[in-house]
Amino acid sequence: MNTATLDGKRGIDVLREPELNKSTAFTEAEKEALGIVGLLPDVTETEDLQLSRVMMQLGHKSTDLDRYIYLINLLDHNETLFYRTVMSDPARFLPIVYDPTIGEACLKFGHIYRDTRGMYLSIKRRGKVKEILKNWPQKDVRFICVTDGGRILGLGDLGANGAGIPIGKLQLYTACAGVPPQYLLPMYLDAGTNNEQYLHDPLYLGMRKTRPSTEELYSFVDEFVEAVQEVFPKCCIHFEDWTGVDAVHLLERYRHNYCVYNDDVQGTAGITLAGMINATKLKSMAYWSRHAQILSIFKSLTPTSTRRPGILSLRLKVLNRQRSSASAR
Repeated sequence: MNTATLDGKRGIDVLREPELNKSTAFTEAEKEALGIVGLLPDVTETEDLQLSRVMMQLGHKSTDLDRYIYLINLLDHNETLFYRTVMSDPARFLPIVYDPTIGEACLKFGHIYRDTRGMYLSIKRRGKVKEILKNWPQKDVRFICVTDGGRILGLGDLGANGAGIPIGKLQLYTACAGVPPQYLLPMYLDAGTNNEQYLHDPLYLGMRKTRPSTEELYSFVDEFVEAVQEVFPKCCIHFEDWTGVDAVHLLERYRHNYCVYNDDVQGTAGITLAGMINATKLKSMAYWSRHAQILSIFKSLTPTSTRRPGILSLRLKVLNRQRSSASAR
């Protein structure tokens, strides 16, 4: 560890920072330099040995929700070891830190809540969004994953309980793509919820009011998007798990002027296309004809008011050109 990167932190403050804390993996030289001799057991362990302890402790958990809670607690104390664990076996751990376990975690978010992670911005803070964003300790944010909890997975309106989704999604950015976590900011925009169960739950962590009009919501999101441009000018805004109508409209509202991305619209389309390409290769089907059939199904299921000349339509045009070129040869 380069002790020059610790912003002057020493002693117990180092151990309280999950981004800096290595627990029993600090070397003797690091302990001396950081003033943490005596604050840890007097050993130096490898990450592999720390990982074996994590695996043992996880083995004592009886459900994936218990394992999720354990791993989030690990993240809150030792970020390096958390990602070492998740990346040691992605096939095992990604379904725990994200879908499907994240669905149960969101349903019970207020009940299993331990410590804050990310930012929570409520609609009652309108007019002060820029100032609130400046409270985030990292000043060079490159990705914000933001939800209003309006449509979480297939579970519907979860309100503030949906905050677990941007937290989990950005963990995938690091675990799967290697994006340094200090550049990532999970964000929940609290515009209320229409879920009566949560409105009457004493442990619910969001505003206890029903959702506003579309005009009022979009005005709030406008202020948020514009504030991000000033506070985090190099940032891409990733919209996640908004209602279908809001997802389409907000993407269209900002895509030509700001760096934005909607996972449920663009990400789903990209993965669908990738699956189609590879499935047709495996089945040796005439790709252009199969593509046309699936595209027709999508069009029949999509309301006319929300149709866009998106990635599938563009891909179909390319395929038809390729087919024409092949026929000419």
